[in-house]
Amino acid sequence: MQALIVLIVVIGLLAVLALALSVKVVKQYEKGVLFRFGRLVGTRSPGLRFIIPFVDTLHRVSLRVVTMPIQSQGIITRDNVSVDVSAVAYFRVVDAVKSVVAVENVNAAINQIAQTTLRKVVGRHTLDETLSETDRINLDIRQILDVTTVDWGVQVTLVELKDIQLPDTMKRAMARQAEAEREKRAKIINAEGESLAAAALGDASDTMMAHPLALQLRNLQSLVEIGVDQNTTVVFPAPLMSTIGELGSFLARETAAAAPAAAAPPAGTGRTHTSLSPAGSAPGTAA
Repeated sequence: MQALIVLIVVIGLLAVLALALSVKVVKQYEKGVLFRFGRLVGTRSPGLRFIIPFVDTLHRVSLRVVTMPIQSQGIITRDNVSVDVSAVAYFRVVDAVKSVVAVENVNAAINQIAQTTLRKVVGRHTLDETLSETDRINLDIRQILDVTTVDWGVQVTLVELKDIQLPDTMKRAMARQAEAEREKRAKIINAEGESLAAAALGDASDTMMAHPLALQLRNLQSLVEIGVDQNTTVVFPAPLMSTIGELGSFLARETAAAAPAAAAPPAGTGRTHTSLSPAGSAPGTAA
């Protein structure tokens, strides 16, 4: 009787163990790939699934997007410049069976193929293209990876260059180039400004030639602007000095013309004098 009880307990424990081994849970973001005696049977959708213990093997494959950083590596560009480039790749499994059967470790495979593809694509471009055309390089890398990984049941959704490290000598050279470019643009802008200012001054001079009083008004306005800052220096523009000289000449001519008129007797007045007449005549008065 005691042996029977022990047998029943052992059978119950084996049943519980078998039940525990046969029950599998596939999560919502996973898909199960079932093998029976090492042969592919099919896939299992998310939920509670039962398998035959010691006969079936269930591989759960995640269908979520995986973010994989591509470590920095030294790459020589087409113009023989050594740069360190790092990137990041985003991919997801679209065929669970291929990701298990076609490749041993899909994450390691994607990492290695991404590194080699990054080196090959960047090496075909110059340094300027690598810095300015990152979108095209990202697209080229993704297209190459898609062709390679389609047999693995993996889809590469995005590849982005994350960091590009340049040598110190190249950084200094690019800084000098950028500074020279900015100086060139500054000189061009300055020259264009001088050209526009010269044209505006030409138009203003034509206006002042047509209207002489405009120049005098402008001179007076300049004097007013100088006096606003409580400046003790008085500036007389050349046209104003010539006007003062002309005014002085006019006053001198008027003074010279008025001097003879002041010396002449007034009109309607005379001078009386006495003269001696010949002998035998009486003295007279002449007017």
